[in-house]
Amino acid sequence: MTLAMILLGVGLVFIMAEVLIPSLGLLGGLATIALIGSVVVAWQESPELGQNFLLAEAVLVPAAIMTGLKLLPKSPFTKFLVAPGFSFKDAAAVDERDQSLLGKRGVVEAQLRPAGIARIDGRRVDVVTRGEMLAVGIHVEVCGLSGNRVEVRACEEQDSTETNETDTTAHSES
Repeated sequence: MTLAMILLGVGLVFIMAEVLIPSLGLLGGLATIALIGSVVVAWQESPELGQNFLLAEAVLVPAAIMTGLKLLPKSPFTKFLVAPGFSFKDAAAVDERDQSLLGKRGVVEAQLRPAGIARIDGRRVDVVTRGEMLAVGIHVEVCGLSGNRVEVRACEEQDSTETNETDTTAHSES
């Protein structure tokens, strides 16, 4: 019985290792041999013990595979193979001009429902509200930046110098 238990344990360890380490099936083959050997050794002692080992393997093998899959993202080999990817700090797909927009005011040019276009600092910017719909001509203020998302909210009308600058650039671009 001791040899059967050892072979069962070795087989389960080989199964988890096969999931974690690419061995082209070598570890899986060794796991199969160890598991079959454990059932054969247990069956030689008594058929009842052999059946118990067979049932135990039917439960433990899927559990070992699931454990291996749970450990897979944390394994050093997987961390070596998978690139870390971009973060917002990397400025991937982010217009660098948007970073200076926080707190600036502008006018809605295309209805925001809740996404649309506003003219802020003399340029058209894709913006989004926090859920409310805003009609064309309403004054907005940039209240948040997240990646390439410029979040605005409605505000009171700007002072006359900013409005004149916006009107001048709007007429010159037409």
